[in-house]
Amino acid sequence: MAALAPTSLSKDPLSNGALTRIFGSRVKSLEIQQTQLRLWTCFRSNSGVKLKASAEPPALTREPKSDKQESIMEMGNGCDLFNEMKNNFLSFKKHKYMENLEHFQALSKAQAPKFMVIACADSRVCPSNILGFQPGEAFMVRNVANMVPTYESGPSETNAALEFAVNSLEVENILIIGHSCCGGIRALMSMQDEVDSSSFIRSWVIVGKNAKLSTKAAASNLSFDQQCTHCEKESINCSLLNLLTYPWIEEKVKKGELSLHGGYYDFVDCTFEKWTLDYKGSVMEGKNRVVVKNQSFWC
Repeated sequence: MAALAPTSLSKDPLSNGALTRIFGSRVKSLEIQQTQLRLWTCFRSNSGVKLKASAEPPALTREPKSDKQESIMEMGNGCDLFNEMKNNFLSFKKHKYMENLEHFQALSKAQAPKFMVIACADSRVCPSNILGFQPGEAFMVRNVANMVPTYESGPSETNAALEFAVNSLEVENILIIGHSCCGGIRALMSMQDEVDSSSFIRSWVIVGKNAKLSTKAAASNLSFDQQCTHCEKESINCSLLNLLTYPWIEEKVKKGELSLHGGYYDFVDCTFEKWTLDYKGSVMEGKNRVVVKNQSFWC
C-alpha cells in the first residue's frame, strides 16, 4: 500500500488535533471513509508530497522521521544492495565476459558440463565460490540439506534436474555437497514425528530419515551437535544410494559412464572432504550400503 511521506498539516483545516478528535470519536464507517478521501485528495494536490512503498497504512499523525530513520528506510528498500549488485555485474561483464567473449558466445549456443552438483541452498555454501566452477562447467541444483529423494518418491525439482543432466547433458559426474552447521539436518534430527503436513521443511527433510536412523544407531552416545555433524555426512551417503534407485543413473554408473561423488564443506575450519562411491562394493556385492574410494581431505 502506498503511504504518504511525513509532511506538515498545520495549514490544512484538518489539523493533527482535529484528526485525533475525528478518529478518536465514534464516527460511522462511511464518514471516516469520506474524511480519508478528502485528505487523500488534499495531499495529492500538494506537489511536495512523495509516495513511498510501505507495508503500513498512512500514519498522518505520526512525527516526521529523522534523517537516520529515512536512511534505514532507503536501505530497507534495497537501493544500496542493488547498486552493489549492479556494480558487480558490470565488473563481471567488463573483466570476464568481454575478455572471454568467444567462450561465452559458444555457451550461448550449447552447454556440455562435466559435473552435476547437488548442494544445499544455504547462503554460506556456494559451490562456484568454494570450488571454482566457471560458467558452463557444472549443472547445479540446490535444495534444503542437499538431499536426493528416491526414484519412487515421485517428481520434484531435484529429480527433474537429474533427468536433464544425466540423459540430455550426459554429465560424467554427480557431486553431492553437504556442509557444517546445516539447518535442514538439524531440523531432521529434531523431528519427533516423521510427518508434519503443516511444515514444508519437515515434509522435505524426511527424505533423509534413513540417515537419521543410522546416526541414532551409530552415534547415540554423542552430543546432539555431534550427532548432527555425523548425520550431515551420513545424509550425503544416503543420497548417493538414492541416486542408484534411478534406473538410468544406475545403468550409466554400472557401465562406467557416470561417477557419483560426495563432498563435505566445513566452513567453520574451511576444509573439504571428497569421496567417490564404489558401486561394486556398495551394490553388486549385496551390501546395500555406501563403500567409498578415492577419499581425500583438503585443508
